[in-house]
Amino acid sequence: MAFQPMETDRLVIRRFRPDDHWALYAYLSKDSVVRYEPYEAYTVEQARREAEFRARSEDFFAVTLKDDTLIGNLYLGRREFGSWELGFVFDDCWQHCGYATEASCAMLDYAFGTLGAHRVIASCDVRNTRSWKLMERLGMRREGAFRQNIWFRKNASGQPVWQDTLQYAILQSEWEIKKEGETMA
Repeated sequence: MAFQPMETDRLVIRRFRPDDHWALYAYLSKDSVVRYEPYEAYTVEQARREAEFRARSEDFFAVTLKDDTLIGNLYLGRREFGSWELGFVFDDCWQHCGYATEASCAMLDYAFGTLGAHRVIASCDVRNTRSWKLMERLGMRREGAFRQNIWFRKNASGQPVWQDTLQYAILQSEWEIKKEGETMA
């Protein structure tokens, strides 16, 4: 089934286009944005290739304002046993506006309602307070804290720089209860 763009009160969630590379570069070139990501800040050429890749991918979604200003992206990838993994990266100049929460809620509705997900998971570096607080606002429960379980970079001596991560999840039934509670409030 082809993905149809989703609209929220303030946003449009759509597939990436190859011509999104400049907007993608605008935020993925910032160390402050990619600090906890498994990649370094992008060059213009890397952003061009990434926009082309994401335009072909079924796992990445561009998050734009209604005027098509690209402000971030979502990731929703299939896992085993009816699970999906949610991820998000937003330009830091658009953070603290509720956009990531709004977009992630729409993506959870899509995962549970359209894709028939049983469970959605998400993880982040333990130091990434904004991410784990967002997961908690979404109603996700912290299922684990893992010590030095991943690394994406090496130090000057060539040794891995280990990271601690937090694992969150929400079940379809829990999402329905959360949504029902919001409707009644």
